[in-house]
Amino acid sequence: MKAVVVEDYGLDHARLADVPPPPVGPQDIRIKVCSAGVSFANLLAIEGKHQNRADPPFTPGTEVAGIVLERGARTSLFKPGDRVVAGVRRGGFSEEVAAPECNVFALPADVSFDAAVHFPTIYATAYAALKWRARLAPGETLLVHGAAGGSGLAAIELGKVMGATVIASAGSPEKLRVAAEHGADICIDYSANGFRDIVLAKTDGRGADVIFDPVGGKAFEESLRCIAPEGRIIPMGFASGIIPSVPANIALVKNITVVGLYWGYYMGWGRQAPPAGMPARVRKAFQEMLEWTSSGLLNPRTQSAYPLADFRQALQALSSRSVIGRSVLNP
Repeated sequence: MKAVVVEDYGLDHARLADVPPPPVGPQDIRIKVCSAGVSFANLLAIEGKHQNRADPPFTPGTEVAGIVLERGARTSLFKPGDRVVAGVRRGGFSEEVAAPECNVFALPADVSFDAAVHFPTIYATAYAALKWRARLAPGETLLVHGAAGGSGLAAIELGKVMGATVIASAGSPEKLRVAAEHGADICIDYSANGFRDIVLAKTDGRGADVIFDPVGGKAFEESLRCIAPEGRIIPMGFASGIIPSVPANIALVKNITVVGLYWGYYMGWGRQAPPAGMPARVRKAFQEMLEWTSSGLLNPRTQSAYPLADFRQALQALSSRSVIGRSVLNP
């Protein structure tokens, strides 16, 4: 089968190669990959900068959707021919992948493979961050940075489903137009004068109750100046390339909480195993999100689909920040 193989760290050392099909363990599901998500996490993995660092050679890719080809002897939820979506530690940039059954989820017939690959990491992370960790409540104000990226659009849509007023921050009119199409109530172009003053004005001086920040850097620093008392700020990533620090005096004076969220912990990829009952909780979350998608409440945006051979082009487009929503690979 064909797969992207990273022979040494760096995109220049990645190539499309013929490799053996993945082995299927007793608790695994082998999947024909119809779509694989392209994300900043993939770039970090290829560069050797991700927390789940893999030793070369390896195949990147953590989000896949496709058709079940084979089931392990100790699995029971799926059969060959079923449509599924899955999260994997790595290996998604390939024609086939094996995934633990606990991280494989049934895909409704009315949700496309390209839409489905938004869920194993991007939507799931936003869901857990807002619902489980920040406990976003109806009527609260949610500020979303990087609003036209995959993570930002997911947070906007989920915030609206959870009953929040959503303020979207992005760097161009086109990106803000897309954010509005996905439900943002207030849109701010931060490229001119930042966003602090507008957030405070739109909230009668209170500030945002929850801030979802996949950007980091100056966006995080300015967020601390427009967060509400007892607000929660979620550093979801560092697309700016700058990892910010949190002044302890601001956390103290403003009564705020910095909320950490590593989705891989819930999927069993962390250094410690997740608590008992977590697989069932994760499966329930996926069922809820996919039902929301079927009913039209969530609308994952796929800007571009590339053949597997064009993986480098897909990743370069992501790195250049020209992608609004997500890109996918179709092996």
